[in-house]
Amino acid sequence: MFVAPGADVSADAAIGEGTKIWHLAQVREGAVLGENCIVGRGAYIGSGVRLGDNCKVQNYALVYEPAVLEAGVFIGPAVVLTNDHYPRAVAPDGSLKSAHDWTPVGVTIKEGASIGARAVCVAPVTIGRWATVAAGAVVVKDVPDFALVAGVPARRLRWVGKAGVPLEQDEAGVWVCPETGQRYIEDGETLKEESED
Repeated sequence: MFVAPGADVSADAAIGEGTKIWHLAQVREGAVLGENCIVGRGAYIGSGVRLGDNCKVQNYALVYEPAVLEAGVFIGPAVVLTNDHYPRAVAPDGSLKSAHDWTPVGVTIKEGASIGARAVCVAPVTIGRWATVAAGAVVVKDVPDFALVAGVPARRLRWVGKAGVPLEQDEAGVWVCPETGQRYIEDGETLKEESED
């Protein structure tokens, strides 16, 4: 594990072997980071957030609790994963709200998915396996495995494979990765690898 000078890492956080946390990053109490993760300059990892192995959280991204990131997730620069359905600084009577006045809800990001720079994922949403959220998108509903979504609000534009490049249609319901040759089968609004059951 490497923690750069100026990073703020709670003694109550669990940090996996080979993980690097860079200058001005903050990792809060109860956070669990897997092995070989990278937390970029100025990034924030909230209390109890869970990162699988080999995740990258780029500079100034904000990962609020109780987010869960599976293995191999990429979080681009200045991404925000929210955690409140109805955010308010004050209660209806004007009194300042405290941490006990609301229940945080999290964003779940499945294996290998990528979230582009400055995208916002509004909890509670789930980003599917190997999906890609384009830079600047605002995600307000679940994203299927292998989907490429973009826009405000985000909508599916294409399918992408594990290499991250858009898939090309080979025949009806069959998509191929031009980089790896991997084949995928489309079934309505879902896509899976040809070898999957």
